[in-house]
Amino acid sequence: MEKKNIKDYTQNELKEIIADLDEPGYRAGQIFGWLYKDADDFEAMTNLSKELRTKLNERFYIFKSNIIDEKNLTDSTKFLITLEDNNLIETVLLRYKYGYTLCVSSQVGCKMGCGFCASTINGFVRDLKPGEMVEQIMLVERHKNIRVSRVVIMGSGEPLDNYDNVMRFIRIINDKNGINIGARHITISTCGIVPGIYKLADEKLQLTLAVSLHAAMDEKRLAIMPVNRAYPIKDIISAVKYYTERTNRRATFEYSMIRGFNDTDEDAEKLALLIRGILCNVNLIPINSVEETGFLPSVSERVMKFKDKLEEFGINVTIRRSLGEEIDAACGQLRRSYLEKQE
Repeated sequence: MEKKNIKDYTQNELKEIIADLDEPGYRAGQIFGWLYKDADDFEAMTNLSKELRTKLNERFYIFKSNIIDEKNLTDSTKFLITLEDNNLIETVLLRYKYGYTLCVSSQVGCKMGCGFCASTINGFVRDLKPGEMVEQIMLVERHKNIRVSRVVIMGSGEPLDNYDNVMRFIRIINDKNGINIGARHITISTCGIVPGIYKLADEKLQLTLAVSLHAAMDEKRLAIMPVNRAYPIKDIISAVKYYTERTNRRATFEYSMIRGFNDTDEDAEKLALLIRGILCNVNLIPINSVEETGFLPSVSERVMKFKDKLEEFGINVTIRRSLGEEIDAACGQLRRSYLEKQE
């Protein structure tokens, strides 16, 4: 029998497993609690019978990953993490006045092909399992001796392309006996997988939805985001409206500022007219330079003018600080640098 990572299961799924082992249901809660106290093995679970610990050892293991590289800035740290199959993923710890946020990856690589992103350059390898996503949080917490209070699923990969695993991950970290992170403190980011947005809305979870829009016109968006061929802007807007109406949660439109491409006053006006009336805000993101893409970030003055133009139309706007470009720590860059050194 091939052993499975027990961190891949929600507490409700563990109840089913425990029932199959002819054990009382309350044992699932005990096991779940031990896992998220960061137990190293089943023998540490001292309130379980020796017989149950033996059964668990025969069928499961407790996965823990390793950090192989770490890059530090004043307000962020980027970790390069190795998995059991020697694949590499990245996660970023962000420090704010209100606490720690972790940017979690959902896939090894990415298949979306966005033209300005390093994550997609080496292609897609595989989906991450729930336990591999959970372990990103637990690894950073024990390595830094901190408590992560917010999670953004904005690392490498497209979360809604790995929907089932991501939802199980969310239910594990949202569980009060798990990582215990409130749903309102979890953000899921998508490049615009329309069926996934509708499906997520019907989950009725109080998550924050962030949609990577990056252009207000199909022709321009298609030039940098191949996904727009399958899901054009009008379909994305309809899905976001459904999400906000279904959940009564404000959506965020992520807008990467690319010099001379999507940062004109005309672009700002078209974006404002497109999203006006939706319960939303816009997050402007000066891109990080990635040599292979040829794109450069908009200059600060242009970003501010873009922001001012949106606000003239009554749009709520924030500007995300650039994170980690100088240490190869923007999304996908650290992993790519490491892979290049191994070639």
